[in-house]
Amino acid sequence: MDLATIIGAITGVVLIGGAVFLGGNVIIFLSVQSIMIVLGGTLAGTMVSYSINELKRIPGLLSVAFQDQTLKSNEIIEILVDLAEKARREGLLALEKDVMGIDDSYLHQGIQLVVDGTDPELVRNIMETKLTFLEERHQKGRSIFSTMGQLAPAFGMIGTLIGLIQMLSKLDDPSQLGSGMAVALITTLYGALLANLFFIPIAEKLKVRSEEEILLKEVIIEGILSIQAGENPRIVREKLNAFLAQDTEEEPETEMESVAVGENA
Repeated sequence: MDLATIIGAITGVVLIGGAVFLGGNVIIFLSVQSIMIVLGGTLAGTMVSYSINELKRIPGLLSVAFQDQTLKSNEIIEILVDLAEKARREGLLALEKDVMGIDDSYLHQGIQLVVDGTDPELVRNIMETKLTFLEERHQKGRSIFSTMGQLAPAFGMIGTLIGLIQMLSKLDDPSQLGSGMAVALITTLYGALLANLFFIPIAEKLKVRSEEEILLKEVIIEGILSIQAGENPRIVREKLNAFLAQDTEEEPETEMESVAVGENA
């Protein structure tokens, strides 16, 4: 599980709930009518905006947002470097046996194209086309939560208008004014909380996940083309590492390794 997402959500709920509790009666912040307006309106508006097939992706998107999806970039680079070494020793056709053992479908397809003797420019075009469609699918999934983040405050305002209308229609009965005003204010609160604590942050988290995956796919493309070009495995490693931001803790170790290699040479 992604601790940052979980801790952030729990912290927001606890702190806001604690502030409400310290302010007095918590029951006054509970309104079934407000929940029906905000949640019902947001869900209905989202269903109108997207198809059923797109909405079926919501559980999977939530899983991506709340689970630790740290991409194994170092493992992918090691696989590519190993394939580069084998291709240099035995030729590209020797990689055919290794293709079946590759779990990453994108890398699997790319290496298969190389083994089949596909022109390098065509390999790049095919892989980049797949990457473009992947990015579009990510964008569409992310837009579902962005839409919900826009709709929730809007339906909060609609609930406010409903509450005000109810309140104004009962001006002759002062005892009924409080319930109308409560609905008017609580629906706005619910809409703002759902949008800013859940829907919009989840959309942003999905954006980060998408950028990480797209970057790794770009690394794979460059690695595959380097293998096809017969480049030196050490050059391949350096080229692929250049795509990825190095952790500050790893930089001194990398420098020490390079010094040790120079001394042993």
